[in-house]
Amino acid sequence: MSKKIASARISEASSELLRELNNSLPFDKLLFREDIEGSLAHAFMLSSQGIISNDDYILIERGLKEILSEIENGTFSLDRDDEDIHMAIEGYLTSKIGDAGKRLHTARSRNDQVALDFRLYVQKNSLILAKLLIENIKTLIDIASKNTTTLLPGMTHLQHAQPINFGYHMMAYASMFKRDYERFMSSYERNNYSPIGCAALAGTPHPIDRDITAKKLGFKEPTLNCLDTVSDRDFALEILFNISTMMMHISRLSEELILWSSSEFRWITLDDRHATGSSIMPQKKNPDIPELLRGKTGRVNGNLVGLLTVMKGLPLAYNKDMQEDKEGVFDSVKTATLSLKVLNEMMSLTKVNVENMARACMVGHLSATDLADYLVKKAGIAFRDAYHIVGNVVNMAEEQGVDISELDVKQLQSIEPRIQADVLEVLNNHNSMNARTSKGGTATIRVEEQIEWMKSWIENYN
Repeated sequence: MSKKIASARISEASSELLRELNNSLPFDKLLFREDIEGSLAHAFMLSSQGIISNDDYILIERGLKEILSEIENGTFSLDRDDEDIHMAIEGYLTSKIGDAGKRLHTARSRNDQVALDFRLYVQKNSLILAKLLIENIKTLIDIASKNTTTLLPGMTHLQHAQPINFGYHMMAYASMFKRDYERFMSSYERNNYSPIGCAALAGTPHPIDRDITAKKLGFKEPTLNCLDTVSDRDFALEILFNISTMMMHISRLSEELILWSSSEFRWITLDDRHATGSSIMPQKKNPDIPELLRGKTGRVNGNLVGLLTVMKGLPLAYNKDMQEDKEGVFDSVKTATLSLKVLNEMMSLTKVNVENMARACMVGHLSATDLADYLVKKAGIAFRDAYHIVGNVVNMAEEQGVDISELDVKQLQSIEPRIQADVLEVLNNHNSMNARTSKGGTATIRVEEQIEWMKSWIENYN
């Protein structure tokens, strides 16, 4: 049986089964830095307001900093008989400095304490992930800059559609990661409010100053409503959603890298440092990194759904169910951080097989739409009529086993007499790619604009 320091109302020692179920220290010990940071700010405010003496504050500050150092260098282990990180640190502090340690918890509850620690963790890691996203965007920009004329088939339904350039394709992912970055930063700003001082749910009668702790901890200001604050886990849900969306984008890129590195495509070659062999087939080179990244997307999606499910039926204010809020976030943050680091390293060393990409553009009649547009502009044919004419041209090319761009003028005129010799320029895949000059299009000049715009955006927002 076990009796805890935060159990004044409970007359009997806790069941060992309750202790095992209730114990969150094995995972929330990850919050030791945030817990000490919050306690230092709280103690400073208590002293500033005359709620505790300056002598007590000096003892508390010194004790907390010593504990931080001891945890970091491994001389104090958090694998103790405490139910959570908050009680572990408070108990150890009291054993070090005496009654002053007991005064630290004045005007606060574990409800606002855990809300603070967890929010500090989420805020810090939102910025870390945002920074890693910027590094990945820079890598994609670098790849794009070298491949603004590198042709490859743009696809819909995984079928060849129109010729684009590889730089354009990379900038599509850079655009996705930009939105991911903006989501993390938007969440950071929206959640940058201090929970400490809300106590259990209704505030405190002590003459605290929540603005002092908010400023001390780097928040914009205190939260507005304490009842909402201690039961709010929107910030945790947001980082889980942001990570899930980001990992979905990483998974889509990973899927393409897996396809492109296959023998059927051979558009890219992964560096040997980012591939593995087979235990039985000596010729194999497996794209394990993109496969693992694709797989880990399901993991973080599960963490998001898990917390949504925990929170969906909870009445105000704090409920013990909310102890289940952290493990999924810790896991998703760890997964996302490693994923962004390994993705960036892998992409920076991936080789682009330019000739194979260009060869693939000769399959699928990629300039068919260009021929339809040519008939509209050159001969004044309605687009829907031109569409069916080009369908007949494609059928002829299929029968001859060639790409539409390989037909000669006479063959084309046999289907539509109004076609002239200049059509060959239109059917050239490189010209087709560069013809798409509308804003946001694949023409080399437009991709170069996108690259410069993204570079400018990075400079302005960082």
